[in-house]
Amino acid sequence: MKPKQSRSTKTRCGEVGGDGSCCTSRPILAERPLLSFVEAVKVMALFKILANDTRIRLLHHLIRAGESTVTDLGRAIGMKPQAVSNQLVRLSDTGMLAFRREGNNIFYRVTNGCVAPLLDLALCLMEDESANGRCP
Repeated sequence: MKPKQSRSTKTRCGEVGGDGSCCTSRPILAERPLLSFVEAVKVMALFKILANDTRIRLLHHLIRAGESTVTDLGRAIGMKPQAVSNQLVRLSDTGMLAFRREGNNIFYRVTNGCVAPLLDLALCLMEDESANGRCP
């Protein structure tokens, strides 16, 4: 049996990513101090990067596949490798992705454990609109 977490360290994130952790030991949103202007701008900048259908699809594919090459990603979403590579650079700048080289291939993977729960919550918001917002 898992020990219960105190309310102040409970998170709503799930398990995913490199080390399986997401938002470890962070207070729930309602218990955090109001965001400062700088923090709000950083969140806005992150959402601007994520506000792109190609990047969302790339992240989803990487979460499903575990890791993938630029060529495989391009094939999966119907884009040229150069266009995929440009989008991966934007995502890599956020620290969400990592890569490894194997011969001539570079394999990308999601390393931030909060990415999958964030995408899952976004889908939850869309799918549960008619169910009175009963997201997990």
